[in-house]
Amino acid sequence: MQFTGVKVFSETKHLDRRQMGDQITAWLRANPVEVVDKVVTQSSDSEFHCLTITLFYKEAHR
Repeated sequence: MQFTGVKVFSETKHLDRRQMGDQITAWLRANPVEVVDKVVTQSSDSEFHCLTITLFYKEAHR
């Protein structure tokens, strides 16, 4: 897998986590890239739950 960039989306608040998909979709529409891999990470402690989605991409050919 070869990639030229990485974009990280990370949220801890419940409502923000629910809207993360819309944020990612908007970013993908605004940035013509080809996603070549992704990593989804969830972490939490006694108070907070964090969801992180990391996209590995390469510039799309026009």
